[in-house]
Amino acid sequence: MSFQDHFSKQAATYAKARPTYPPALFTELARLAPGRTLAWDAGTGNGQAAVALAAHFERVVATEPSAAQLAQAVPHPRVQYHQAAETAPLLGDASVDLVTVAQAAHWFDRPKFYDEVKRVLRPGGIVALWTYGLSVIAPGIDAVVDRFYRGPIGPYWPPERHHPETGYRELDFAFAEEPFPKAAMELDWALGEFTAYLRSWSAVARFAKANGSDPVATLEAELAPLWGDGARKISWPLSGRLGRVSA
Repeated sequence: MSFQDHFSKQAATYAKARPTYPPALFTELARLAPGRTLAWDAGTGNGQAAVALAAHFERVVATEPSAAQLAQAVPHPRVQYHQAAETAPLLGDASVDLVTVAQAAHWFDRPKFYDEVKRVLRPGGIVALWTYGLSVIAPGIDAVVDRFYRGPIGPYWPPERHHPETGYRELDFAFAEEPFPKAAMELDWALGEFTAYLRSWSAVARFAKANGSDPVATLEAELAPLWGDGARKISWPLSGRLGRVSA
């Protein structure tokens, strides 16, 4: 199984609408890593995690199989972007302090990827995979979003979506495991910003293509009286797997 690309067609929307990961997560991952010389961010998308890693590492190599996603990548002097899937042939053996995969490991050919991680990580090096599922806003709003998620667009989710739903607990993992840092993404968004995020979902894009209509428009009308004016605090708890190669 090769890397599955579900986001190229909405790459621009994805880059603008996805929430950002908390800086504290990268601070903790850097603390756990054996050094601060080199990090590899695999499945980087538009480079969100890669740029955050650059605040802690001298050099970050960010790989992504989708040319459309890379076209949206944020430039940074310490980040080098390369089009690749589960491998990083430009990285030397035992040269990397930290490998990260943000919201993408469930699309990978993981045996292939894990072999590459074992090759490039230096002794004591860290690999961190993380994901997030549905947001937490308010009970009434959350119930409406959950019905939308499981109802109209439910059939358009690929099977791999099961792994974010279960917080990667059932994801195969090939490393000596350590506790994943507690973290959550938190933002204050207006309704329009939230529905722009929903339109970045792969299942929404697949529904729209199959039916010739935007399913989020109906949902937005249902949410409007519940949302009220102004912004709402939105939280996406992160969960993941953290492993270390033997020193």
